[in-house]
Order: sequence, then C-alpha cells, then structure tokens
Amino acid sequence: MNKKQTPSPEQEVNARVEAAVKRKRAQRPFPACGFEEALAFAKELFDYGSGKPVRRLSLFDHLQKSPESGPSRMLITNANKYGLIKGGYAAEQLELTPEGIKALDEELPRREQVKARIQLAVDQIEPFAKLYERFAGNKLPARAALIDAIKDFDVPSELAEEAADTFVVNLRFLGLLQTLSGAERIVTREHLLDSLPASPIRNTSIAAAPQTQSSSSSAKVGTGLITAEHAQFEATCFYVTPIGEDGSEQRKHSDLFLGSIVEPALEQLGLRVIRADAIDKPGTITRQIIEYLLKSRLVIADLSFHNPNVFYELAIRHAARLPVVQLIRACDRVPFDLNQVRTIKIDTSDIYALVPKIDTYRAEVGSQVRRALEDPDSVDNPITTFYPDFRVHLGG
Repeated sequence: MNKKQTPSPEQEVNARVEAAVKRKRAQRPFPACGFEEALAFAKELFDYGSGKPVRRLSLFDHLQKSPESGPSRMLITNANKYGLIKGGYAAEQLELTPEGIKALDEELPRREQVKARIQLAVDQIEPFAKLYERFAGNKLPARAALIDAIKDFDVPSELAEEAADTFVVNLRFLGLLQTLSGAERIVTREHLLDSLPASPIRNTSIAAAPQTQSSSSSAKVGTGLITAEHAQFEATCFYVTPIGEDGSEQRKHSDLFLGSIVEPALEQLGLRVIRADAIDKPGTITRQIIEYLLKSRLVIADLSFHNPNVFYELAIRHAARLPVVQLIRACDRVPFDLNQVRTIKIDTSDIYALVPKIDTYRAEVGSQVRRALEDPDSVDNPITTFYPDFRVHLGG
C-alpha cells in the first residue's frame, strides 16, 4: 500500500510561491490598501495644490519620493481606485475628484465630509458595499463568516481574506465599526451621521474620523534548489518585542499581543511566529537575532514601552530593506523618526476597550502583513524614503 508522502520544506515553499503568483494574477475588485492610507496621499495632493491639479513629478519632488518607485505608483493606483483622484501613475498631472475634495475639505460640515468618505471607501467598492448592506446594524461577524460572505460577491477565493481585512479596517477608520454594549457592531450610516455635528471640521487631521485605529518579501523564486534553512526562514515571522522578565508587565504585554493578535492574524497566511526567547538553536543569542532579522520573510515590531533593543533591531531590518509591520500600544507615542511609517495602534487602556476589538486588530495586522509580503516595495521606511539608493551587503 502506498503511503501518502509528506511534502518537503522545499515543496511547501514552492507551493506558497505558486499561490502568491496566482494571487497576483487574480483581478482584485477592491483597492490594495485601506482607505486611510489612500486618503493621506490625497491630502498631500490637496494641501500642495490647494485643491487644484498638480504636476505628478512636482508633487513627488515635494514629498521627497521617487515618482517611479513601487510605493509611489501604488499610492496613485489606490487613490485612483477609491475615487479620490484622477490620473494614473504615468499621467502628467494628478487631480482630486469632486468627491475626493469633499472627503478632505475642512470647510465642509463634518457630517458631509464623513458621508463623502463612506461613499468612496465603501459604497462605490462593489464587494464592500454588498458586504456592508448584509451586515449593517449587526455585530461584527466572525472573520471566517466575513470571508465566506465576500466570496459571494465575485471576489476570488485567494483574495477573500485580504478583502475582508481591508473592509474591516475601512469600517474602523470611518466610524462605522463601534464598540456598543461590549461588542464590535457595524452601525448604519444613519446612526453614524446623526451623531456627527453639522459644523465644519476645522484643524483636524484625516485620522480624526470617529473610532479611528491607524495602522503603514515575497518568497524568492530561483532556479536552484531551495535549502531547508531557506524554507524555514521563508515560513517565519520574527516578532521583535519588549520581552522582560517572567511576570513583568512587558512579558505579560508581549505574551498577550503574541497569543491574541499576532499569531492568530498570521495563522491564515501560513507563517509561524518566533520570538527571541523561543530560539532553540545553539549559539550566541545576538548573532541568532540578527540572523532572524536578516533572513525571516517578515518582521513584526512592537514599539510599546519604547524599548531600545526593539528600535535597534528594527533599524537593522530597515537597513536591509525587508518587510516590516509595526504596532504599538495606543498609550505610547510613536517616535518622531517613525511617525511617518504606518503603525497599528492597539488600545490596552482596560479589558473592556481591548477585548471587543481583538478581531479588528487581527484584521488590521493581517491586512498590513499581506501587503508587505505581496509587494515589499510598497512599504516605506525612513531609509527607503530619504536614501532610496542605500543598500547593505547581506552576503555570508
């Protein structure tokens, strides 16, 4: 009798690579980022041109970004898909749409501005609009139920998880996802708009929408044999976090984020999470940490407590220009040098604030991770922004 063969690490990696290629080929009927990120780019356009058309090259020179880079092209593409701007990444000029201006104009009544944002972020994205109509007025369903539901709306199966996570992130930013009676609920437009003042939104940032929680390497394909070590790191997310001593606040915090948010978010993506205290290889711990920083497919960095080791390790990953997702406790300030990098803020002020939003935080982490893995060049860090030609040598 033939025994069923267990796939080798190399076969598992190749299978993931093939799946990633298929995902890229599948048509995405929704933008490849959350609405908040696209709105931030539209606001740069709005501020630079005072609402008027601007030259694409001049705008990116002002932003100190390369107009032809992957991140710059993605900014334009996603803002375009959300209906915020006119003009593609090869256009001579970029221009805000009438609805895009409404979504940004601080002279408008707040109610009108939020209404325009809902139209762009949900109503005109067909799968999001249908999903919202199905669940509005109810508790946020389990993530698996959202994924199953969105498949009914012509979203390819391989993109359903990404669509569900982006949908939840958008609801949170808009204020359509609120904690009521101890549970996350998808509120109706009427409920939200009726709660907003009719006065203009003066001197507020785009992140001031109700209930906002901000969030900002694909497998390598080669012709040679993929080693077992390479397969191990290709399936690994290294979790950079303040660990602390047993029983300390930092250790309890790290264990909570790891077990309740990070690991569940990455489980669907086939990544195992390794924290420094779980490294079981013999050798010098510092050398091993650096090896994981340079070889792991993904790094998630928890900036809570402003731990110096975390920032040191994050700088190494940034210098290597490899995918990183950042998160932090909402009570901690994101340091100045990193406040332009998208960072997921998690409210840990008390159990009543944290528990109802666990699924939402998982969705935010999953959304950011998925984007970082599928298009590593779409995620900026201070080094890629200010020194785009900077490279480090990673050879042995």
